[in-house]
Amino acid sequence: MATAPRQQTAGVMAEPRIARIKQPKKVFVNSIDSYSSKYISKLLCECVLGAAGPEEEVEEDQNHSSAAAFQLVGTVSHPSEGDREYVLEEYFLLSREELLSKLMDCDVVLYNISQHAEQLEEALWAVSALHNEMEHFSGPKLFILISTVMTWACSKPVDPNRMLFSTYVVASGLQYGMGEQVFHYYFKNSWLGQEHEISIFGDGKNIIPMIHINDLASVVQNIIEHQPKPYYLIAVDGSNNTMEQIVKAVASELGSGKIQKKPVDEAYLVQDFSVTEIDSMLVNLRMEAVHIKKLLSVSWLCEFGLVENIELVVEEYRQTRRLLPIRLCVLGPPAVGKSTISKKICEHYKLHHITLKDTISETISQLKAAVKNAGPDAKDSAAEAQELLSSLKDAGEQNEGVLDEQLKVLKDKLMSNPCRNQGFVLDDFPKTYEQAKELFEVEEHDGASQTFYSRKISPEFVLYLDASDSFLMDRMINLPERLVQEHSYEPELFLKRLARYRENSTDEETVTNYFVEMDISPLYLEISSSDQPDCSLLMQKIVDTVGQPRNYGPSSREVEEEEERRKAEQRIRREIQERAEEEQKEAEEARSRAERWEEWIKSLEEVRQQEEEQLEALSVPMRSYLMEHVLPTLTQGLTECCRAHPQDPVDFLVPNSLSV
Repeated sequence: MATAPRQQTAGVMAEPRIARIKQPKKVFVNSIDSYSSKYISKLLCECVLGAAGPEEEVEEDQNHSSAAAFQLVGTVSHPSEGDREYVLEEYFLLSREELLSKLMDCDVVLYNISQHAEQLEEALWAVSALHNEMEHFSGPKLFILISTVMTWACSKPVDPNRMLFSTYVVASGLQYGMGEQVFHYYFKNSWLGQEHEISIFGDGKNIIPMIHINDLASVVQNIIEHQPKPYYLIAVDGSNNTMEQIVKAVASELGSGKIQKKPVDEAYLVQDFSVTEIDSMLVNLRMEAVHIKKLLSVSWLCEFGLVENIELVVEEYRQTRRLLPIRLCVLGPPAVGKSTISKKICEHYKLHHITLKDTISETISQLKAAVKNAGPDAKDSAAEAQELLSSLKDAGEQNEGVLDEQLKVLKDKLMSNPCRNQGFVLDDFPKTYEQAKELFEVEEHDGASQTFYSRKISPEFVLYLDASDSFLMDRMINLPERLVQEHSYEPELFLKRLARYRENSTDEETVTNYFVEMDISPLYLEISSSDQPDCSLLMQKIVDTVGQPRNYGPSSREVEEEEERRKAEQRIRREIQERAEEEQKEAEEARSRAERWEEWIKSLEEVRQQEEEQLEALSVPMRSYLMEHVLPTLTQGLTECCRAHPQDPVDFLVPNSLSV
């Protein structure tokens, strides 16, 4: 059991919600750290005490009310680490007895089972336990159960005395907004852009009852304040969108806009979906929130649904999940290393590398394909594509700088969904003040929508790489021939481009001046022979300026692949180490054997020498005896034998030896 008391802090709200109550109410919410309960709790915490009278009194009282209308407590699945400051108390692993004690201290008990059906049993126990303790109530209590439109309540009030204990069931449509939950799969895949077509499971013709999470919270707030007579309320917005319309809207706003239909069975192969979520997205119900519209004063955020408010919902999704694009310009003289550092930035932040040359080439290829594949029903669009294609080809052949058609193509590229989602690095453009103004600004007679258009492609960061002319010349000379041809770095042409860049840098109106006027402070990075553009020190300076990436972390599959790669690397390193240790052990054993062999040979030599010395010492007396007693007689006998030449030397010598 864990109870974490908190100091309630009310943030400064531009337009605080006014609750029609005079005294703060203590509200219990189960699973307060889940998607649905979290945002309902946050909205209730934003409410301030207001008048109980007409709207005029509420508006007047808004300027004077600052106390929170609701104090939130609730259960959590994991202890908080400081990210739920709006919660007064949170409870972790309470027993039923302890939980009942907490519920008795609250004015409102809110059980949300729209995402956690397994908590239905606890909700039923809670309402029964409170009903049994009615005689011990210090004041009226309100019990609200948030269910789904897939369940229908047929129960009667637990007690006729509803003045003391009132119970409500709110059948909520599928909840969306604030980063998404059920529909997050479609938002994420569209934002990533890795799939050309977003999948719909089934025919997509089913109508899904829905409600924005903030609108559901507003419904709960109204029930607490007004306590309407109907005790079963359907909470859905005014839309009757089909699943196909919903996915199509998300895919168009965030991705390519293309969808494909797949069998329902394939949805169960998607790891991001639970069985409950799949069932929710396959529901086919046309519903209307009659009581809510007639009896409650709901401040609708998305009254007419997700499709009608797709831009607002997508912006919420980006802001809540911090999926904000990073837009950079990398400028500098030729051969300073702009493309090298641009690619490194794109790799680190997962951005799109944009150059004018590549964008025009890509657009020409797309226009050729569009003209070639145009059917008889698309003659007008094919003619427009052919006209733009001809203009781009003529502009490329004229070689008279950057023309309006080329700027338009580049602007469309920067406004494409991939660049709006992740961001981009615009490499070596714009080169002049006029080009920057034409690309990033709008004419005075354009509307407000065009101003919004400009903000979406204006860079947040501008990086200026610079180096001395001698360094640039040396670098150009040492470049591979392939890069020289690719970037037109032939010596004569390179010198002209460098001179043109230096001349433009001294004009009264430079690209730098434009960005300064736009309140964008450029980051100047000097490149020297000891500080190449691909070095880690340079990237560290850029990361310190730009900050951390603003995109999704690795997916579960990427995490698994990275873990497998890490394990494989560890296994290879371990095998290499074991092999090295084994080879070292074998070398040591071989060296030890050689040393032992040498010692054995040496010991054998010593033994042999000792034996020879011993034999030599033992042979001295025998030699002396032979020399003194045997050798003279033998010599005499042999001499006589040589003189006489007997037929049998042995018989000849024996008698002589006996005589001797």
